[in-house]
Amino acid sequence: MRHTILVLVENKFGVLARVAGLFSARGYNIDSLTVGETEDPMVSRMTIVVKGDDRVLDQVKKQLNKLIDIITVRDLKNDDHIDRELMLFKVGFNQKNKAQLANSIKKSGGLILHTSPKSFLVQMVGPYGKIEALLKNMSEYGIKDLTRTGRVAITKD
Repeated sequence: MRHTILVLVENKFGVLARVAGLFSARGYNIDSLTVGETEDPMVSRMTIVVKGDDRVLDQVKKQLNKLIDIITVRDLKNDDHIDRELMLFKVGFNQKNKAQLANSIKKSGGLILHTSPKSFLVQMVGPYGKIEALLKNMSEYGIKDLTRTGRVAITKD
């Protein structure tokens, strides 16, 4: 099971390294990690996605709360929230499938940012499932390059 954890931290040198080290030392893999300053320049928000059962999640939360620069740790499992991810990718085409590919991208909610003679550069913003669905759909055309931001999330309340 994938868990999304929001962590508010003091915006100081070395905090990211300590958080990543905590996961590494305990053998937990981070599936996704985004970090950015909040409305308060002294505080950063980390959105961490980790796989594991509830026991793993409890251990992660306990260990995070022990770190000195951590302000709050919040599991979004039971919170009403919105999450998004950004993906940029290049997908190849030929003259026979160019129009079909462009139509498929648009129907999926993707945006073609650039067209070269042999490929589209595409942007997709959406929840994890929508990103994965487009990625699966595009794999038959031949993805040439891909980058993703990782998940960002915010509670509705």
